[in-house]
Amino acid sequence: MISPLISLKSNSVLIIVTSLLLLCINFSIANEDYYYYYYKERTALYSLKTVLNNPFLHKVWTGPHCHFNTSIWYGIKCSADGHVAELVLENMGLRGNISESALINFSELSVLSFKHNYLSGTIMDFGLNPKLTRIDLSGNSFSGQIPASVLRLSGLVSFLLQDNSLTGSVPEFNQSSLREFNLSNNNLSGFVPKTTALELFGLDSYSGNPELAHYSSAGSKNDIAPSTGSPDDKDQSLKAILKKYLYVLDVVLLAVVILLLVLYFRKAKRLKKMMKEEAELRDRETKYSMANERIKGEEKSRDHHQIKSVEVESSQRLSVSNNNNNNNNTNGIGGGQAERGKLVFIHGDDEDDKREETFKMGDLLKASAEGLGKGTSGNCYKAMMEGKPVVVVKRLRNLKPLTEEEFAKQLLLVANHQRHPNLLPVLAYYHSKNEKLLVYEYVAKGNLFNRIHGGRGKRDRIPFRWGSRLTVARGVARALEFLHLNTSSPVAVPHGNLKSTNILLGDNDSALVSDYGLASLIALPVAVQRTVSYRSPEYQSTKRVSKKSDVWSFGGLLLELLTGKVAAYAAPAGARGVDLCRWVHRAVREEWTAEIFDGEIAVNRRSAVPGMLRLLEIALRCIETSPERRPDMSEVVREVEEIQLVDQSEDEDDDHGHSHERSLTDDSSMSTIASGDYRR
Repeated sequence: MISPLISLKSNSVLIIVTSLLLLCINFSIANEDYYYYYYKERTALYSLKTVLNNPFLHKVWTGPHCHFNTSIWYGIKCSADGHVAELVLENMGLRGNISESALINFSELSVLSFKHNYLSGTIMDFGLNPKLTRIDLSGNSFSGQIPASVLRLSGLVSFLLQDNSLTGSVPEFNQSSLREFNLSNNNLSGFVPKTTALELFGLDSYSGNPELAHYSSAGSKNDIAPSTGSPDDKDQSLKAILKKYLYVLDVVLLAVVILLLVLYFRKAKRLKKMMKEEAELRDRETKYSMANERIKGEEKSRDHHQIKSVEVESSQRLSVSNNNNNNNNTNGIGGGQAERGKLVFIHGDDEDDKREETFKMGDLLKASAEGLGKGTSGNCYKAMMEGKPVVVVKRLRNLKPLTEEEFAKQLLLVANHQRHPNLLPVLAYYHSKNEKLLVYEYVAKGNLFNRIHGGRGKRDRIPFRWGSRLTVARGVARALEFLHLNTSSPVAVPHGNLKSTNILLGDNDSALVSDYGLASLIALPVAVQRTVSYRSPEYQSTKRVSKKSDVWSFGGLLLELLTGKVAAYAAPAGARGVDLCRWVHRAVREEWTAEIFDGEIAVNRRSAVPGMLRLLEIALRCIETSPERRPDMSEVVREVEEIQLVDQSEDEDDDHGHSHERSLTDDSSMSTIASGDYRR
C-alpha cells in the first residue's frame, strides 16, 4: 500500500519539474526573439540616422529607442509591446538618399511621414510593413515608380506623395479604407485606374502630371449602363430625384441664411470687442508716454552720476594709455591689436575714416551724460563733450565670457558692415576686465518706436504718414539684405534682435539699423529671454535660429509700421503690446480691413491703398510659421522697392477728401489676401 503512494508522489514531482523547465525554455525563447527584433530595429534606425546625417538627430537619437511603450527619440512612437509604431520626421530640412529596404525591419510600423524635406531615392518597399495605415512622403525629391507593395497594405487610410519626381503608372489601389490620396505634381504617365477606391478622389489628386490621363465619361465601356424600364418609369424616377434635390436645396438655403445671421452677430460682437481693446491700448500708450517722460527727467541726474562713477574707476587704469592715445589709437581693429585700456577707433583702410578720431577717452570721462534707455545688450548714454561731437556710449552687459582678442575679432566683423548707408556705424570701443563700451554717432531724431507710438493723443504730435513709413521699410530691408549677403554661415543670425527700438531715424526719415552683430556676444540664457529672433516659431519648436529668423522679425516690424500697435515680443520694458502676428491673421480672416491700418496712414489717398495692401502681403509672407516658406531678404527688398511711393503732399491734401473707411473696406482690396495662402 505504501509503494503505490510513493510512486504517485514521485510522478507528481516529476510533472511539476518538467512544467517549470518548459516555462523557462519558452520565456527564454520569447526574450531571445524580443531582443533579436529590438536589435534589428535599432540597427535600422542607426542606419537611417547615418544616411540623414542631421546634427539634431545625432544628438537626440541615443540610448534605447523604445522602453516598453514610450520613446525619448524625436519623431518616434512605440507600440505597447516595445516596437516602433510611428516614424514622423517633418519639416526638418533632412537630406539623403533613402534605401529601398530602409523599412524592412519595422513590421509593427503604422505611421510614416517624411513630408517637406529634401530626401531622394526611390520609394521604400512596404512589403514587410503590413500594419501601415498612413504614408506621407510629400514635398521631397523621390523618383522612380510607386512600388506595387502598397497594394498589399489592406488597412491603408492615407497615401500622400505629391510634390516629388515620381514616374511610371498609377497602381490599381482598391483598399476600401483609403480616405486621403494625392499624387499631384509628379511625372506620372498612363491612365488612372478605374477602381472603386480611386473613383472617390477628384482631379486635384492627380494634377501636375502632364502625361497622366483619365478615362473619359463618354465612350468608355465601363461607363455605359444598360437601359432598363419604360419611359414612364424613367419620368417618375426623374421627378422623384428632382423633388429630393429641391428639398435638399431648401434645407441648404435655410442653413446658409442661419449661418450668415450667426456670422453677422459674431462679427459685430468681435468688432465691438476689438474697438474696446483699441481704446484701452491707446489709453495705456498715453499713460506710458506720460510716465516715460516723467521717469526720464528723474533718471537724467542719476544716470549722469552712474556713468561717471564707473568710468572714473576705469580712468585710473587708463591714465597712462590716454596720454599716448593720439599716437597709437589709429591702429584700431583694422590696423593692429590695441593695448589694454585704450579707446580703439573702428575704421577700415580708407584714410578718410581718421576724421572720426576727434576725441579721447579722457574727453568721454569729462563729458556730461544723459541716460537714453536700457536695452538687451546694455544701457545707453548721451555723452556731450566740450567742443567735440555728441556721441552715444553703450555699456555692454550680459555678455559671454570673452577675451579681449575674441571681443576685438567680433567687433572686426561689425566693422566690415559699416559701409552701408542704412547701418549705424560703431565709432570706437573700449575693453577692460570690468567694462566693455561701444561708442556710436548720436542720431537726434530718436528711434522708430517713439516715432510710431510716442505722443499719441497729443495735439503737438506730427503724424507719421505712409510715405515716411514706406521709406523706413525700404531702408531696413536694404540693411538686413546687406547683413545677410555678407554673413557666410547659413545658420548664423546676422542681426538677431531687429525691432523698432533698434532702428534710428536720420534725415528725411532714413532708417539706421543699430545693434547688429551683438546677438552673438550676449549670453545664451539672456538672448533666449530678451532677443527677438528667439521668439520666432522655429525656436519654439526646434530650438534653432537662422537667417530666416531675421526675416520673421522684419515681418513683425512691418506689421508694427502698418498697424501702429506695439508688438508684444519686441515691446520695451514698461510697455504692453499685442500678439501682432495672431491679431493681423485674425483681422485678415474676418475681413476687418478698416481696423488693420493705423489711423495716421489710413487717411491717405486711395492711390496709396494698393501699396499698403502689398506691404501687408509681404509682411504676412515674412511671418510664415515655417522658415522654408519665408522669402529671402533679397526677394523682400525687390518686392518692397516695387511699391510706388505716392506724393506726401498729395496725401496730406487728401486727408479731408476721402474716408479711410470707404477706401480700405473695398471688397476687391482684400480679396487677394483673404483668399490666398495667408489665410490661417
